[in-house]
Amino acid sequence: MDVIRLKALAKINLGLDVIGCREDGYHLVRMIMQTIHLFDSIQLEKIPEPEIQLTTNIHFLPTNEHNIAYKAARLLMDEFKPGQGIRIDIKKCIPVSAGMAGGSTDAAAVLYGMNQIFEFKLSQRQLAKRALTLGADVPYCLMRGTALAEGIGEKLTRLPCVPRCPVVIAKPGISVSTKWVYDRLELNEQTKHPDIDQLLTDIQEQDLKKMTSHMGNILEEVTVKEYPVIAHIKEILLENGALNALMSGSGPTVFALFEERSQAREAADVLRASGLARQIYVTTLFNV
Repeated sequence: MDVIRLKALAKINLGLDVIGCREDGYHLVRMIMQTIHLFDSIQLEKIPEPEIQLTTNIHFLPTNEHNIAYKAARLLMDEFKPGQGIRIDIKKCIPVSAGMAGGSTDAAAVLYGMNQIFEFKLSQRQLAKRALTLGADVPYCLMRGTALAEGIGEKLTRLPCVPRCPVVIAKPGISVSTKWVYDRLELNEQTKHPDIDQLLTDIQEQDLKKMTSHMGNILEEVTVKEYPVIAHIKEILLENGALNALMSGSGPTVFALFEERSQAREAADVLRASGLARQIYVTTLFNV
């Protein structure tokens, strides 16, 4: 195998809670992660020169060691020294700096793809160990599906698949720094935490309506306070049939779950007419 083509899937957070902070500055989280059928297309190709070549359709993204996908390739090249190089072409569809693990999922795809075409014979567990050195979300992006993430996001427990349903993704024309959001999060007695345990029960019971009613993201208060457009997008989606709408990760992307695809499409049309979001997609949850 000299060429492999992969879909690097985006994620949303059905629930996101922060329960503390480590001495090294990393926050301790409890999150329910969910893959959706929105993806970057990635092609990996062996080349004779022992180097890494990376191209992307987004002009402002780095194509060197400042790109996490490049770092993933470098990690395996330095460790295994295959004697050949790799050409990586990334066609981005997942919004950038959007709270959807777009960079992390590209890195996960590179790890998986290089393991395949160079036959490094690394197990899923061995790949995940290396993925964690790149970022806390990368091991989950290898796993996909529905999962509880704890610790700094690296402790993963696979959960039953959430009932498949339509989802609208809406990103306003702003980008948000994850570090900026976490630095401004205040954890005290007044902090309102989402009920992750109840959300886990709803998923176990396969009750979509109960699950959506208990979705929550502790980071919303920080990001929405600075960018009220997020609240306006949520309001439009809820007014047009969404079971619930929530910010994903540190934002600014908003997702909304629906019972019917026709409702999701109509809500997306209303949102497009509002001009509040720059990127809008109608897709579905992705279960492994």
